[in-house]
Formats: sequence, C-alpha cells, structure tokens
Amino acid sequence: MRILIFFMLISLGAVAQPADEYKRVEEIAAMERDAHQRIMSRVDATLASDNFDVKYYGCRWEVDPAVRYIVGNITVYFVATNSTNSITLDLMNPLVTDSVKQRGNLLAFSRPTNALKIDFASTINSGSLDSVTIYYKGIPATTGFGSFIQSSHAGVPVMWSLSEPYGSRDWWPCKNGLNDKADSIDIFVTNPIAYKAASNGLLQSEIISAGGTKITAHWKHRYPIASYLVCFAVTNYEVFNNTVQLGNINCPMQTYCYPESRAAFEANTQFTLDAMQLFHNHFGDYPFIREKYGHVQFGWGGGMEHQTATFIVNNNEALAAHELGHQWFGDKITCGSWEDIWLNEGFATYLAAFYMENKYPASIITNRRAILANITNYPSGSVKVTDTNSVNRIFDGRLSYNKGSYLLNMLRFKLGDSAFFKGIRQYQADPSLAYGFARTADLKRHLEQVSGQDLTVFFNQWYAGQGHPSYYVQWSQAGSNNVKIKMQQTTSDPSVTFFEMPVPLKFKNATQEKTVIVDCKVNGENFLKYVGFIPDTVLVDPEYWLISDENTSRKIATSNSGNAAVEVFPNPLQDPLTIYLHDFKTNTATISLYNMAGQLLMKKNVALINGTEIITLNTNHLPRGQYALKVFAEDFTYTQRLIK
Repeated sequence: MRILIFFMLISLGAVAQPADEYKRVEEIAAMERDAHQRIMSRVDATLASDNFDVKYYGCRWEVDPAVRYIVGNITVYFVATNSTNSITLDLMNPLVTDSVKQRGNLLAFSRPTNALKIDFASTINSGSLDSVTIYYKGIPATTGFGSFIQSSHAGVPVMWSLSEPYGSRDWWPCKNGLNDKADSIDIFVTNPIAYKAASNGLLQSEIISAGGTKITAHWKHRYPIASYLVCFAVTNYEVFNNTVQLGNINCPMQTYCYPESRAAFEANTQFTLDAMQLFHNHFGDYPFIREKYGHVQFGWGGGMEHQTATFIVNNNEALAAHELGHQWFGDKITCGSWEDIWLNEGFATYLAAFYMENKYPASIITNRRAILANITNYPSGSVKVTDTNSVNRIFDGRLSYNKGSYLLNMLRFKLGDSAFFKGIRQYQADPSLAYGFARTADLKRHLEQVSGQDLTVFFNQWYAGQGHPSYYVQWSQAGSNNVKIKMQQTTSDPSVTFFEMPVPLKFKNATQEKTVIVDCKVNGENFLKYVGFIPDTVLVDPEYWLISDENTSRKIATSNSGNAAVEVFPNPLQDPLTIYLHDFKTNTATISLYNMAGQLLMKKNVALINGTEIITLNTNHLPRGQYALKVFAEDFTYTQRLIK
C-alpha cells in the first residue's frame, strides 16, 4: 500500500532539480507496482473471529538480527462483542504457541490453519473487558512484501518487519484485517547490546540486562493503530533528532539510519520537515502530533508508512513525501476495504505530487503529462478494486496510485480549492472516521456537504467506471468577442459512454489568451463563451487537470449567409442560458419562454446592434422539464424546444 521499490526509470523529460533529488511522483507508483507484481498473486482473508474488539496490544519480542527467529509474548486486552467461550486470532502455523494465560491461569488452545483459537474456562459476557497473554516462538513465514526480514547492510546484520497487507500474522498473533484497531500499544524489543531497536510511538527507555549483553527498548504509542502498521527494526542504528513547528507545537522528528547513510539522511531531512508543515496546513493537523514522526532505514527498496515510524530505504524527496502523506491517509484514516485502497495510495500519491508542485512549479506540466501517460496507456481499468483477492490488482500502480491520485486532482478542479481542501479537512476530522476506517462513500459525503454539489455521477463514472474520454472540440468565432463551442467525446471503455466533467479550454492568439470552462453534461453539447478577442487556437485542458487522452480541436469557418439566426447554449439547460442572435435585418427582437402547457414564463424585448446581440438568462429557478423558446422579429419567427 505504501511500499516503494526504487529503480531506474526512463526520464520522460522530467525537469532536473538541485542535486538530482527530484523524482517524479509517477515513478513512486511504478516502483510500488513492480514490487507488488513480484510477490504473491492472492490475498487470504483474516481468520480472526469477530466476537471481540481489540483495545490494546502489549508486545514483547526478543530477537537477534543475525538470526531469523523470534521469541515473543503478546498481551491482548479486548472487549467481547458477544457472550463467548472462545476467540480466534490470526497466527501462521510455522510459529509455535507455547502457552496462553488469562490472569495467570493456563488456557486451552488449538491451532486451526494459520490461526490460534483460545478457549476460556467460563463464558465472557458481552461488553466485558478481559485479556490474554500468548507465549510463542519460531521462524516466521514470509508472505506479502517480506513481512519479517533478516538481512545485512555494510556487513552488519539487520532485521525488520513489513506486514502490509496481511503479514502481521507471519510474526505475531493479532487481528489481521481492516476492521479493528487497537486503541494503543506498548512494544518491548530485546536484542544484543550492539544494536538499537526502533518502533512506533515514543521511546520510553533502553535498559541493559544484568549481564550487560542485551538491551531492551520500550516504545509506547497511544493512538489507534491497525495491526499491519505495527513494526520494529533492529541493527546498529545511529539516531539524530529534529523538530518542526506545527502551529504552536514543536513536533519531534527522529531518524534511525545506518551509520554509512547518516550524512545523506541528515542532508535531506529538511524536505520532510517542509512537507510536514505543508500537509499540516492544508489537510489538517499532523495526526500523531503528541508523539513524533520518524524515519527508520531498512533494506527493502522503497518505503512503508508504519505509524509514526516510516521505514524508508533512503531519504528521497518524493518517496519521503509519499510515505509522510500516508500518516493522514492510510494511518489516521485507513481504507475499510482493499476495494478502496485508493483512499490510502491515491491520496499519498496525490500528496507527494502536491508537495512537488508547490516546491517545483516549473515542473507541473511535465510531470502531470507523465502521470497521465501512465494512466491512459491502457483503455480500461477502474480505481475501484474489482478483485480484492489479487495483490497485483489491489496495488496496481496505474489504477490505485496514479488514477486514484488524479481523481483528487479532478475533484480539486471541479470543486475549487476552498471547497476541496475544506472537504478533505472535514473528512479527516470526522469523529466516526478519525483513527478508524473509511470507505469511498465517506469521502464523497464530506465533499458534497462542503461544496453543495452532488458527486454521485462523478464517482459512478470516474471511480467505479473504467477508461477515460478523448475530447473533440469544434469552435468558431461569434462576433468580435465570443466563440461558439461544440464539445464531443469518445470513451476508451464501453462501461462509461460519456464522462461528465467541466473542461478547461484555453483560447489564444499571438498576444492574448483566455481560459474558459465548459461543463459537459451530454455529448455534442454547444456553448457560447466570451473571450474578449479573436483567437486563432484552442488548447484542451492545457494544465492537465483531467484524465483524458488524444484530445483534438478544429476551427469551423463562420457562416456569412446573411440570414437571421438564433443559437441557444447549452441545451439541455445549464445556468446561464445564452441566446445568440445574429444577422437580423431589424434593430429589435422579442424573446419568450413557455412551459409545455403554453404558459408564458418570461418575455424580454432585445435591442440589436447591427443585427446582433447575446442575451443570458437565469434558469436556476426553473423546475426540470421541457420548455419552448420563441424569438420574433418582424418577418422572422424561431422556436426551439429546451430540456432541463
């Protein structure tokens, strides 16, 4: 979900940044996609029972980074959601369960495939708080992206965890799905004294054993956390600290890096501090502001957004921004189903792009074009995950990452900056979602509440639908200041026959330019827009806000028939209704609007200058239905049926 594999990517014309640190955001999605495609092709659902709600994990692990082995005990505090005599946790079979205790008393247990079933001596009533402690050991299995890794760097042993999506059960007993977060955790890691252990939250102590050969680090985290975001890493880390001003709070940032990488991590940490301020200001308070943010270096070729402790291969700027973005989107609010993985990955990709665009504005167009080239490289595919049993589909870089990020780009354009950012902050602040789980409908609801727009069609077409449009724009001059526009589109996949979306068009000549927006509702729609000059060229979506491809335009020669004519834009009605009268032989005309019962709704006398005039009418007050527009001028009569 937020794991990134670095590799050499063809330049595609990216604008170089100082010290070559700038990496285009679409590279990150490609890195992650390639990583996921090298691993398992199927995801097994959690086997944990749903009759209890986890409140707390107390985790004690003893490891040696030179040896692939773990000895642990996990204390689970939980509330029974139904009266029950047993609960089941996820735990892979290669791990051996020595015993299970409840308040010091041994409990019976069994080991169904990849699970741990615990039987209680008496019934636990619904709503009761209780706890168990599980003692276990063994060589962890390896699933997912490598959930428990023993490796080396510069000849020094290193060990780390990376549990997304379902790898937690490979190395510790827990609830492994997307339906239950522990309210808090404590983690104690014991290892040989030559090494340091990093984990979630704040370091409380490092206590050396009586014999002086081992050290135990205690990390405390007091925010809700999904099991796949619980982590630890152990090697000969060097540690350095920074702070960042977030509002009136100085938030710590702590880096655990390999000694050979310290100079590079120190040099690049400011990028992350800058991104923290940017995201804090635009998307809401840093979610774990009472504790810290951290980087922990590991050997996997990218990054993983473990809560408050991102594991990262190196401090690359775009990679660091992507993983940081997950602290808001993926960690604080976690997708409630892998179907909605874009709420994690699309957002993180968008936040990285947002950071890069703010810092390197000269590269905006180049990099948006590169991302769009990736999205439109294939004609089909939805942001909504249609096969949640496939890791490759869940973590599809083109769809979940890049197309997901572009849905946010389009929503920002459609709603405007004020409503977009306010809606995202409201989504982040929703007490029913914050530090819990969300679905796409939750995001939609908040954006609609803030903007006042109905986004049902948008999400049906752009999130659940497949493919993208190609726009064909025909236009002609209408007098000296206006242009007539006919908008047509074809779609790359038959699941959507027409994509509704406002489309920006930039009209220009050698000395002037103006961008107008046409809100396309039906194919073949006509518009009349004021530009204030005579253009010779139109550019479709020149700043690349929209998912589209192979857009074309054509200028149509203006008719000089000399016959009086009326042109109405748009039909079906949108506000305002524009009526273009031209080539009239008289200086006056009358416009009337009737409903289908023949009742006169509006009448307007119009003065014509040189037989031409453009009139705009407010139609917001009209109910849905059909209407008749009539225009009279001496020997001229015109009638057109309008639909709203």
